[in-house]
Amino acid sequence: MSSSPSSSVQQAREVLAGRLREIRLDASLSARALAAAAGWHESKTSRIENARTSPSDKDIRTWCEVCGAAEQTRDLIASARAVSSMYVEWRRVQRTGLGRLQRSSIPLYERTRHFRFYHSLLIPGLFQTPGYATALMGAITAFREIPDDIEQAVAVRMERQKVLHSGARFAVLVEQSVLSYQVGDAEVMAGQLGHLIAMAALPSVSLGIVPFATSGRPVWPLEGFSVFDDMQVNIELLSAQVTVTQPREIALYIKAFGGLADMAVYGGAARALITKAIDDLR
Repeated sequence: MSSSPSSSVQQAREVLAGRLREIRLDASLSARALAAAAGWHESKTSRIENARTSPSDKDIRTWCEVCGAAEQTRDLIASARAVSSMYVEWRRVQRTGLGRLQRSSIPLYERTRHFRFYHSLLIPGLFQTPGYATALMGAITAFREIPDDIEQAVAVRMERQKVLHSGARFAVLVEQSVLSYQVGDAEVMAGQLGHLIAMAALPSVSLGIVPFATSGRPVWPLEGFSVFDDMQVNIELLSAQVTVTQPREIALYIKAFGGLADMAVYGGAARALITKAIDDLR
């Protein structure tokens, strides 16, 4: 992929900014005149129209009232809120710990019928053991310096795994490196890898592992992403989660997933790689 995973967020911000600019121009107002009528500095108008500042609900209401376009207020506020939800900083959703974030994703998981997961660093959450999840969330809690509700968060993550038996389909791809990155101690990691073998045996699950020795890769290792049906892609960055809903970008992630799937090994070959990783822990 040639673009940043947050590129769709910036594009959406620019589309919203463009709509506000058009409303101002249709009202035959200069940026200075709008700012004066709104009671804010002219530079604020410029920042909003150039997508450098995200407008608040109040900003949009004032903008539309000044420009005589009050009928567009509701639609524009809805668009602005959608843009805001596309790029969510972890510090915003994890300020009270990890449990709230885990619970918030349950409706998405319950309504999805076709999951595609790709990870280059970690075992996907739906396939984690309690020990692995506890070690991982402990590290996240310490790194981000957030309240410790690890026990509750792990319990919610385990509850969410009930969707594995809901009749949905799960396509999982991990780089071979995921099998070697040790989360928790050797016992925790061995248990996690053994669990991964068991999960791969489920009829609803397709587990592929992209080996180290893959030559001529058409798709390089990417940030972890999850595709929910063909409707939404979630990408996890260090500082935030990006949600992609634009069909063109969703198609790009599905194409990347297909390229990675073609490089992966399955069945006995995948089990052999997992078994070797377990043996390496001894």
